[in-house]
Amino acid sequence: MTAAERLVVVGGDAAGMSAASQARRLKKPDELAITAFERSHFTSYSACGIPYWVGGVVEGPDALIARTAEEHRARDIDLRMRTEVTEIDLDRGRVRTRELDDGGRESWTGFDKLVLATGARPLRPGLPGIDAPGVHGVQTLDDGRALLDSLGTSAGRRAVVVGAGYIGVEMAEALIRRGYEVTVLEQSAQPMSTLDPDMGALVHEAMCGLGVETVTGTTVTGVLTDSAGRARAVTTEDADHPADVVVLGMGVRPETTLAAAAGLPLGESGGLLTDLAMRVRGQDAVWAGGDCVEVHDLVSGRTRHIALGTHANKHGQIIGTNVGGGYATFPGVVGTAVSKVCDLEIARTGLLERQAHAAGLRFVAVTVESTSRAGYYPGARPMHVKMLAERRTGRLLGVQIVGREGAGKRVDIAAVALTAGMTVEQMTALDLGYAPPFSPVWDPVLVAARKATAAVRAAGG
Repeated sequence: MTAAERLVVVGGDAAGMSAASQARRLKKPDELAITAFERSHFTSYSACGIPYWVGGVVEGPDALIARTAEEHRARDIDLRMRTEVTEIDLDRGRVRTRELDDGGRESWTGFDKLVLATGARPLRPGLPGIDAPGVHGVQTLDDGRALLDSLGTSAGRRAVVVGAGYIGVEMAEALIRRGYEVTVLEQSAQPMSTLDPDMGALVHEAMCGLGVETVTGTTVTGVLTDSAGRARAVTTEDADHPADVVVLGMGVRPETTLAAAAGLPLGESGGLLTDLAMRVRGQDAVWAGGDCVEVHDLVSGRTRHIALGTHANKHGQIIGTNVGGGYATFPGVVGTAVSKVCDLEIARTGLLERQAHAAGLRFVAVTVESTSRAGYYPGARPMHVKMLAERRTGRLLGVQIVGREGAGKRVDIAAVALTAGMTVEQMTALDLGYAPPFSPVWDPVLVAARKATAAVRAAGG
């Protein structure tokens, strides 16, 4: 009888367990033995839901878990929780593990095929006081639980959020919902560096209008602590900002420490490089997916790191299909993301101006102001749409949207157009749904496409 192949999965969240589950659908246990290692207390959960759990919008943590460890085990996946992989030995086909709740016991596990889904790690600069009680990241469900415990025991109601990216603005909203006075500190000139500065300025204005003190162009230098060692203020070059709780939302980097030590190839951002089948370049039996990889950008033609659960789940499906004997590919992304702070919706897809410049593209950029509904229909709210198009061809390069209800998901129109390689002129003919409660006669995205088309013609190539 032929022994089953051995698949080892490092990381038990979206990419890793999607890969394991898909491989199990295609291969029976006597054909493929699957062992997965996860160092936290939770598996297959929605990290994107943590701000809404903290804000009391959804219950957690159980509501954020798509599939428990017991459910995975019932599908003949040997999922070992609270077990950290500390070394990858590619020559011998094995990984070293350490059990975090069992005295640190170490052992080796062999593999024929390996999937790396180690995720991303939050940026946590080595500043004075950064590890003090009351200072929290929000990357995992364990982080979310620790933050809620801190909120429940803090003496005051002042919060400082360091970083005004997606996590920062979402956590600002969560803390407002908890009744905290919120200050957001951002090093860049405007919040949301995932937008161009002119669009970020709209977010800045709106956040201040929502009661969030937003300080931009400032550098955090440390965290001050009280006599008990707990955080009491965040210091910058210009001022001290009192805080009963501090949340770090400074972005993430690919967690590829293990991969680097094993000599696997990394890109500019430190993410693993793979082929279209999500196989690590130069390896026959190693795959990688999720927040630890760089992916192909369909607009710029370069690789980039984008940490999103949508991509991670797709990567896992692709990997599991290939590991299970099928064939599937992941063609790439256009960089679509959407977020909100209170009633302000923020979305982007494709390239920003600085990214288009870095890719060597010549482009035009236009911005329009429209409304989410017909202007005469009750509830119509202003919406700003910025669009980038290649000068010579008119090819759509990117869209950014800032507005109220009905603004954010309009970015999907542009995401489809980008994936299809459409020009802005072709977009003007899109047959989008119209009724006064949902849109003006000319949807704001199409208004921007018309203006971009005129700009391309005026630029003359």
